[in-house]
Amino acid sequence: METPDPGTVRRAADGDPTAVARVLTLIRPIVVRYSLGRLGHVGAGGATAEDVAQEVCLAVLRALPRFTDQGRPFLAFVYGIAARKVADACRVASRDRAESVAAVPDAPDPTPGPEVRAVTADLGARLSALLAQLPATHREILVLRLAVGMTAEEVGTVLSMTAGAVRLAQHRALTRLRALAGDTLAEVIT
Repeated sequence: METPDPGTVRRAADGDPTAVARVLTLIRPIVVRYSLGRLGHVGAGGATAEDVAQEVCLAVLRALPRFTDQGRPFLAFVYGIAARKVADACRVASRDRAESVAAVPDAPDPTPGPEVRAVTADLGARLSALLAQLPATHREILVLRLAVGMTAEEVGTVLSMTAGAVRLAQHRALTRLRALAGDTLAEVIT
């Protein structure tokens, strides 16, 4: 990749429009590659590497008249600006916690919030642990009757039992669950 020579940079710093255009043309691909490496294709907060590269080129254009060689390479000057612009893009993204939506809804979201989902997940985990302590047949009957909603006759057909035996086993399974749950889940298991 071609880089601007010191003579062109000096002329650009002095305000020569042809030299300025040449410098910006040469540093843009370098800055895009640097931004891609730091941010990826879509970087922090939705800023693309192209956006950040454009900001870097504008900043270089504004700072070019103040650039003095002083033994420091011009590309180090450009990379310093690029590093600050990438950091700015990341900082803006960390502050912006808003989620954009196509349109503002007219009514509140009916889906459960994070607290309800967390409580439901916890309850599900505790119930699963309790169910794991039951015999396999009792577990199967409870799942088919309570979760799936099958009738006692349908469960009896599946498990080769009579409807009465299914009801009795369900009663025993629920009684055992209540005893295992103690006071913590007794209100849930009915």
